[in-house]
Amino acid sequence: MEAIIIHPENVEQLKTVKAILKALNVPFENQSQLPPHVSASLQRGLNQYKNGELISIDEFKKKHFLKNDL
Repeated sequence: MEAIIIHPENVEQLKTVKAILKALNVPFENQSQLPPHVSASLQRGLNQYKNGELISIDEFKKKHFLKNDL
């Protein structure tokens, strides 16, 4: 059997489609799509990992969370 991808334009459409599928006993999976900027950021991180561009958690904390008093 083939699968279809549905792109509801609002919450009401999504609820209606889900209700219809449930009423017809059609199995479905919920999938959320990440915003493009999040996907791009994740991909950059994965590429850095593959290239061995790693830092320890302590280095990360110092760089991003701990500010030196000037």
